[in-house]
This record gives sequence, C-alpha cells and structure tokens, in this order.
Amino acid sequence: MADRALKPEEDPRHPRLTGALIGHGAAEELLLSAHAGGRLPHAWLISGPRGVGKATLAYRFARFLLETGDPADAGGLFGAPAPTSLDVATDSRAWRLVAQGGHPGLTSIARAWDDKGNRLRGEIVVDDIRKLHGFFGMTADAPWRIAIIDSADEMNRQSANALLKMLEEPPKRAALLLLAHAPGRLLPTIRSRCQTLALRPLAGNQVAAALANQGVVLPPEDRDLIVALSDGSPGRAMALADAGGAELYRKAMALLAELPGVNPQALHALGDAVAGRQAIDDFRLLGELLDGILKRLIAFAATRGAEPGLTAGETDVFARLAGRGGLDQWIEVWENTGHLFARGEAVNLDPKQVTLTVFSRLQAITA
Repeated sequence: MADRALKPEEDPRHPRLTGALIGHGAAEELLLSAHAGGRLPHAWLISGPRGVGKATLAYRFARFLLETGDPADAGGLFGAPAPTSLDVATDSRAWRLVAQGGHPGLTSIARAWDDKGNRLRGEIVVDDIRKLHGFFGMTADAPWRIAIIDSADEMNRQSANALLKMLEEPPKRAALLLLAHAPGRLLPTIRSRCQTLALRPLAGNQVAAALANQGVVLPPEDRDLIVALSDGSPGRAMALADAGGAELYRKAMALLAELPGVNPQALHALGDAVAGRQAIDDFRLLGELLDGILKRLIAFAATRGAEPGLTAGETDVFARLAGRGGLDQWIEVWENTGHLFARGEAVNLDPKQVTLTVFSRLQAITA
C-alpha cells in the first residue's frame, strides 16, 4: 500500500473522467426527456447503492448540459434535432474542461480532505455549502451553472439547512445534482424540492462489462467472485478488484470452513495482513466481507437454505454452520462483529487483535 492515501480527485477512474455508463439507460432517457421538454427541474436527487454509477451519471449529465445548453436556444422549428444520448465528444470543450476539473460552469461539493489524518473528513460542513452562493452568483462563461453534491446524505444539520434555503430560491439557469447513498437521511423538505431519480443495482453481466470497460483484467474465477461480491455495484467491484478482495474473501472463508477448529498459522497470517497503519483499507475490507458473509449465513439459517450462498462452497459452509448455532446467536455475533470493526477503526484498536477476537467468538458459537 502507498504511504499516502489517494485523494478522490487523483483517482484515474474519477467519474469526471469516465465516459460510458452501463446499465442505466432508463435514467438517461428520463434526463433527456426532461431536457427536451424545456422544463428542467432545478434540483435532482439521484439515489442508489454506493458505487452503482450515481456520480458517473451526474458528470455525464453535467457535460451534456454544458455542451448542449438549453433546447430553447437551439433555433426552434429548424434547429438541430433533439439529442438521443447524453454522450459528449471527448474533443469538445465541455469534456476537456470537466476532465481537467476547471469548467467555469461546474463545481462539486464533497467531504473535504484531511491532510493530517490522510483521509476524507467525516461530513460535509456548512462552509462547504456556502461556497455555492459565490459560485451561483458569478457570471460564468457557460450556458448552465451546475453543482454536484456527492454525497448529500453526508451533510451535517447546518449544511443541510443551508442547502435547503438555496433550494427554496433556486438561481436561474442552475442545476443542483444531489447524490445520495441513503436518501432517507436527508431532510424531508430537501427531498420534496428535488426531482428524484433512483438507480438500481446492476445485473452480474453488466458489472462484468463495467469492469472490462475500466480496463480491469482478472482471472475468470476471480472476476466471477468479485462480481458476486459486488452486490450489483460496479464501484464496489472495482474497489474489491484493486484491493485483492477475492483473495481476502477466500482466506476468511477457509477459516470459517474449519470452525469450530481453526488453523492458528492461517488466522495469525490473516491478522498480520490487515494490521498496521498502512493496512487500514484491508482491515476495513475484511470487516465488510465478514459482514456480508454473516448476513448471508443468517439468511440461509432463517430460510432453511432457501437463500443460498454466493458460491457452492459458501453454501456448503453455511449448511454446516447453520446447525451449530441458533439464529439469535448468529444475529448477535453479526452485530458484535460490525461494532467491533467499526470501533477498531474509530479508536485505532489493534486490527490483528480485532480479527482474532472475532474468530474467537465464532469458535465459541460453533463449539
């Protein structure tokens, strides 16, 4: 792992650099229809699971608006035909300036970077939202002024109230694109002032196509496992591929398959792999993988096998483990595991000790 975490704007796969969007044709058609109708809502709430493509869609729409302008300006009856896609030529001014992060008609609001902690701050604060007043108030060399808030459900109460005032008196020729992983966390008054657009998880073949489109090359067995673990989210699939998620998953499953026994060398090797300051992302990923495994195990136990695992091997492990502990015990250990990993990251507990503790609790249930 690198000595310094990658800032979002440094990511070569940042949505502002991504052209294609796979699997959300209906959402694009809705945006095109609203644009062609000449009554474009001033605020959109684009929701969906993390990594499903919300930001990619927002940047595609922003480029489209900045390049195309308002349909009312297209020349009336003898003007250019209505666009049938949000695609913008890569040699256009809009594409070039958005890719460079320097288009005068576009700004983005997200959690600020904490240089001291080498990570993103925990929330979007009110000063971040107040910057929009200056942006919308200036005269921009662009047909639209567009702000992307990624993600709006990470605003604190003050910043949410500041945004609400802006939504109540929206600027002319302005568009606010609010992205939200959990829109229910937003103020109802914010949701009511936005046109909603929900993106759904993608099918497995669409996730695989998105990986290929981003140049992610994996052995077939790893690709299929990553796609299965992605929950229909291309962003999660790419993160898993980059972090060696397939290998980490297999290590965790190999230990679970031996319960109530455990291979001490393998367990300590797993703990060592996620320990240390530079392995915090691996520790977080292990927590996410175990969370998913335990939730699937609970579903398997609750439905008596009607909800199988992601793979045949996972289903076989679940079939054995489900009979070695009560449903309430599995639910309790799942909750405790989530709390332990979250606390470990929040207060810098030893990641290896957290890992050993989790598997010790799993041994206790299955013994």
